[in-house]
Amino acid sequence: MPVRFRIRPAEQGDGSFLADMVVEAANWHAGAPRPKHEIVSDPHHGGYVAGWKRPGDEGFVALDAQGEQVGAAWYRMLPRAEPGFGYVGAGVPELIIGVRPLWRAQGVGRALLRSLVRQAGAQGFSRLSLSVQHGNHAAVLYRSEGFVVVESGAGRDTMVKRLR
Repeated sequence: MPVRFRIRPAEQGDGSFLADMVVEAANWHAGAPRPKHEIVSDPHHGGYVAGWKRPGDEGFVALDAQGEQVGAAWYRMLPRAEPGFGYVGAGVPELIIGVRPLWRAQGVGRALLRSLVRQAGAQGFSRLSLSVQHGNHAAVLYRSEGFVVVESGAGRDTMVKRLR
């Protein structure tokens, strides 16, 4: 039986769920998870959700058949003075994806990513960036969707997708 989920645009009231998805993204590996308060208070992680939804923020939320939120992908413009992990320059939105563990490897992340890429292209952006830690299986997804490594650093790669 196929996995059933749907995608909707992220809304103003989704900020708390997006914070949960930052935690999922940060705790992708097996082992002792870092607590939510520690992750969202870190400026590099917290910057992805602080003040959601401000002008320029775009995203999508995946819902299961019962309407429960199971994943999200979004982007925002981060300033040079407060960059995210995947910052490549002004005018390039940085994206983040988080999917609940039970929903990983079921097409949710790919569907969210494709929705976000379409939205960014429709808004006239020429590139999207992201950061992925070494060893994270999501890197395979990103490569398969056209993201390429532009910088490899301390434990993580910065990847970019050209949109036009």
